[in-house]
Amino acid sequence: MRRVVVTGLGMINAVGNDKESAFKAICDGVCGIDTITLFDPTDYAVKIAGEVKNFDPSEVMPPKEVKKADRFIHLGLKAAKEAMDDANFSEDTDMTRFGISAGSGIGGLPSIEKNSVILETRGPRRISPFFIPGALVNMLGGFVSIEHGTQGPNLSSVTACAAGTHAVSEAAKTIMCNGADRMLVVSAECAVTGVGVGGFAAMKALSTNNENPKGASRPFDANRDGFVMGEGAASLVLEEYESAVARGAKIYGEIIGFGESGDANHITTPSLDGPARAMKAAYKMAGEPKIDYVNAHGTSTPINDKNETAAVKELLGEATPPMSSIKGQIGHCLGAAGGIEAVTCLMAMRDGIIPPTINYETPDENCDLDYVPNEARKAELKTVMSNSFGFGGTNGVLIFQKI
Repeated sequence: MRRVVVTGLGMINAVGNDKESAFKAICDGVCGIDTITLFDPTDYAVKIAGEVKNFDPSEVMPPKEVKKADRFIHLGLKAAKEAMDDANFSEDTDMTRFGISAGSGIGGLPSIEKNSVILETRGPRRISPFFIPGALVNMLGGFVSIEHGTQGPNLSSVTACAAGTHAVSEAAKTIMCNGADRMLVVSAECAVTGVGVGGFAAMKALSTNNENPKGASRPFDANRDGFVMGEGAASLVLEEYESAVARGAKIYGEIIGFGESGDANHITTPSLDGPARAMKAAYKMAGEPKIDYVNAHGTSTPINDKNETAAVKELLGEATPPMSSIKGQIGHCLGAAGGIEAVTCLMAMRDGIIPPTINYETPDENCDLDYVPNEARKAELKTVMSNSFGFGGTNGVLIFQKI
């Protein structure tokens, strides 16, 4: 089977609009969570989120075209451009062997909400002709492929909070099976809307710590009370190993394992068994290496953090390495989370630093691992694992190794 490496990275989230500034802020423990500005949250039980700041979509699309795409596509285009620039391909690259793998949990929720209001208040004839092509999840891949001319497979993963991770593993499979030589992975989410926040709040999934936004998301802490919504995007360029070496590409790491599983348990409550089986599958595929760091799904919900801790201990036992979650800094970016966390893992390996779990103050007897509390830690990282779990009981795990 062909080897697959990562040669380009990009990301945008609540603490930075490019991969270098965002990664530095994550490692510095900067928190991007604050009172919501994308809509008026006055009447909402939850008034906080991790919003992307100072982003002008005309950076990535002509101003007249901006209205044709939802905000999650704007963010995806931004991350994809950064990753493609980073990979630095020559003009004679065969684009018929260059595909795209996109991921999003919900897609164009702002456009869906806006046009539903228009339908109700102004009638069906006032619905925008750009609504459907600007909101469909797979249009993320569509817009990005048009922008960069990728003519290979055009795939999309819509698997809730595991979508970004599944987009990476689907791209890797495509290259391993010779369906393409290169794949541009892009995952994006913007669900910080009235109906998005209201919907998750109605499920009692969100933290209501509105008075202390920067302390609201506290993965693995005993006083965690739910996750905080975030938004953002990430992009990775995947290449077949030999061709990447032949063109002298900068290689961030190799994908040596991935695993997927289904809980078959509950529509929203995660199990312990499902995530454990996804981790085991990835670990076995990777050849059961020594894992130096686990980037946790770590949502800051009581059940996820407890179950994920138990699942990691079940797999790795006494060899369990430090594990941290970056959702305290940027919130939970849903379908983009796995992509952002994959980029974070690869940059952590590059720089030899483990991002901290911020807001960790009170230990929980059910969460008893080394979560790298509150301060980043220098470490030699050769092999890292990234976990993502989604509603519906869909799980994805990636393992990267430094070359």
